[in-house]
Amino acid sequence: MTEMLATTHQKFMAFGLALILGLAAGFAGYLSAGNPAFAQDAGQIKELSVPPGFATGIAPRAPGSSVRPPASQKWGEPATLPENIAPQLSDPTVWGQIRHGARGQVSIPDKNSAVLVQTRGWKWRTFRTGPMASFGGWLLLAVVVVLAIFYFQRGRIRISAGWSGNTIMRFSTLERFAHWLTAVPFVILALTGLNLMYGRTLLIPLIGKDAFSVITVWGKILHNYTAFAFILGILLMIVIWLRYNIWDKYDAGWIQTGGGMFSDDVHPPARKFNTGQKVIFWAVILAGGSLSYSGIALLFPFEFAPFAPTFQLLNSIGFDLPATLEPIEEMQFMQAWHAILALLMTALIIAHIYIGTLGMEGAVSAMWSGEVDENWAREHHSAWVAELKGEPEPEPIVIKRDSQPEQPAHE
Repeated sequence: MTEMLATTHQKFMAFGLALILGLAAGFAGYLSAGNPAFAQDAGQIKELSVPPGFATGIAPRAPGSSVRPPASQKWGEPATLPENIAPQLSDPTVWGQIRHGARGQVSIPDKNSAVLVQTRGWKWRTFRTGPMASFGGWLLLAVVVVLAIFYFQRGRIRISAGWSGNTIMRFSTLERFAHWLTAVPFVILALTGLNLMYGRTLLIPLIGKDAFSVITVWGKILHNYTAFAFILGILLMIVIWLRYNIWDKYDAGWIQTGGGMFSDDVHPPARKFNTGQKVIFWAVILAGGSLSYSGIALLFPFEFAPFAPTFQLLNSIGFDLPATLEPIEEMQFMQAWHAILALLMTALIIAHIYIGTLGMEGAVSAMWSGEVDENWAREHHSAWVAELKGEPEPEPIVIKRDSQPEQPAHE
């Protein structure tokens, strides 16, 4: 019984193997009849193996090439164009229009793809890497050099009457919070923004591409998110300090005397904020507000388009600016505007940091502890001190021709 089962098993295995081999042979024959890649013999291979220089537009006379002709072309016949495509000659005028930004038509959702070549993009890139980068570099260098010269010529602005030992509360906790909420994000924004403009040129030779890549990626993240803290700081500043930064009767005298920064004997009266501080305030509010708007527009591209209507308005008063802009052109103008404002504001804040720290004795404590020495306050903000203490207001400085400014007396 066992031997019979073994014999039956062997026969079954042999039959199964023969069946598999037969199916394989039949499948191979089917493929060779239906696919030219399986039908090549030595003669066909020799026939198809011609040098590229002898290539023609006619398909092989018989199947055998591994590259099949188009469906509309038969073996051994000249190639024909599809009937649904009309051949067109190359038109230099059409390509010239495309080269200069002509808009075509597309069926996909992204309609911006209708512009194949965006000519002003090249102009924007040239401006960004050329004049704008040079302007920013020279501007920042000039500010540092001028401040250095001023410091070595003038020295630190001292408290003429010396330290009194008495302090006055100048800024409350909320005021200091608003200041640092604006100042710290701005420093981060300035550094990360300068890295985007100059880092590739200045940092890669020093730290290498890998380190620069890490710094830039994290810097971009910081730049994007700290911007919202900067915006909140600006809003707080408007609420808290706007009423103190309106032009008053002391501002003209402050400007005429240069704020007393060039002489130890001249101290123009001022209220809580002098004219120089008012300039800083309005620069932060206006330029910072525009920076915030343009920054948000860059974070959410193609959602804002302010330049075309602005250019139309300017054209109505005599300018000649492009009044029709593609969405990508709006973004390019936005980036250029954002960068120019940032460079100007950075230069101004460098001067502000200098005068509030190294440049003037007794000033920095106003934003650290909120208190300042009384003599410092009387020399730089005498009208404000008089208001706090209920004293008579000092008279504004009046400069007469060919005479020295009349310095108001203060207690």
